Amino acid sequence: MSLETLIYVVTGLLVVGLPVLYVLRERSKSAEAAKTLEVSTLAGLDQPVSLHPVIDPNSCIGSGSCTKACPEKGILQLINGKAALVNPARCIGHGQCQAACPVDAITLVFGTEKRGVDIPHVKGNFETNVPGIFIAGELGGMGLIRNAVSQGRQAVESVAQQVKDDKSGEALDLVIVGAGPAGISASLQAKKEGLRFVTVDQEDLGGTIYTYPRQKLVMVQPMELPLHGPVKLKEVEKEPLLELLTTVVQNHNLEIKVGEKVSDIKREGHIYRVVTSKAEYKTRKVLLAIGRRGTPRKIGCPGEKSEKVTYRLLDPQKYHHKKILVVGGGDSAVEAALSLSQQPGNTVHLSYRGDKIFRIKEGNRTRLESAVEEGKVTMLLNSNVTRIEPDKVTIDQQGTAITLANDQVFVMIGGELPTEFLKGVGIEFERKFGQV
Repeated sequence: MSLETLIYVVTGLLVVGLPVLYVLRERSKSAEAAKTLEVSTLAGLDQPVSLHPVIDPNSCIGSGSCTKACPEKGILQLINGKAALVNPARCIGHGQCQAACPVDAITLVFGTEKRGVDIPHVKGNFETNVPGIFIAGELGGMGLIRNAVSQGRQAVESVAQQVKDDKSGEALDLVIVGAGPAGISASLQAKKEGLRFVTVDQEDLGGTIYTYPRQKLVMVQPMELPLHGPVKLKEVEKEPLLELLTTVVQNHNLEIKVGEKVSDIKREGHIYRVVTSKAEYKTRKVLLAIGRRGTPRKIGCPGEKSEKVTYRLLDPQKYHHKKILVVGGGDSAVEAALSLSQQPGNTVHLSYRGDKIFRIKEGNRTRLESAVEEGKVTMLLNSNVTRIEPDKVTIDQQGTAITLANDQVFVMIGGELPTEFLKGVGIEFERKFGQV
């Protein structure tokens, strides 16, 4: 082959071959993305739980800017040259996709046509329709820790402006309900502003983070805590994140009253009386940073108040050589059953009322199928727990009563949102079906 011919061949490969390879690769990625969306839909994971993007296909030019900007890789992908939310249930509302879109084809909304989300009425300064009561963090619809920290700080800045000329009387300036990221940020800002305040939490420091299983990975964006400064984390396990929050609280001598549940908030003129399980506080303002987890949903069967019944799993390693029943069909229940099945000597049954478990992450589904095949977890579908006794449980499975020897029961069937409590306080909600 002459040099001239070789040049023609190489040029031809570069001019024709590379574009063909590019097109083939993009088609392959598009097909893979479509498959991911199909799997998500079949698994019942096609409904976002929080703020999420809606893409206008007529405006989208398929630049891929949004897919690259999303910190949770693999949630947004291109299908046939248009951006698509292929893993809807994993979207937690970073919102960076909207900022990255060069043609404004993305709108961030709450809820979908199928699944409405109750969002409280909150003004730009985080004050609700009830004067003097503020909301920050996940309860407002955004689940990101960075957003919660920012909102907690901004809400207290608004409170400080409102109370700066009224320091008389015995009432506090502020009661902060919740000691998660929003509540801790708010407490730090309250101290910075010189407010008289107390912070209470029905459980422990960390809020929802505290309830995560041991070594659970948490996605965090860089943020700034008042008085403390920048926090540059991206992906961190539960324990070091809690340690960071605890250290910040200790370094700034914040008093967090844990194990203190708010049962009522009463308005008395311009003052609120916050009633908790341990005390009552008079205050001018109230900041609710309580998240959306709410109170664990109960089975409602005889014996459920037994000490062996719990509603979360913090450390699986504490349970070994036990006969365990996990109740539920979501990711939390499946992850608990899998973790417990890996501890020595455990016998684990998973009871679910439905005929199949489908609204779980694909990884959990694969792990569960393997655990069932290996005999590490026994599935009881179409079943309901009817009685819990000290050494056994009774389960109804399609009319057949099954009795299992039992040492421990984990009930993980979701939570009851504090919506009714908040409505009782006077806070108005709007159910959003794919609206801004």
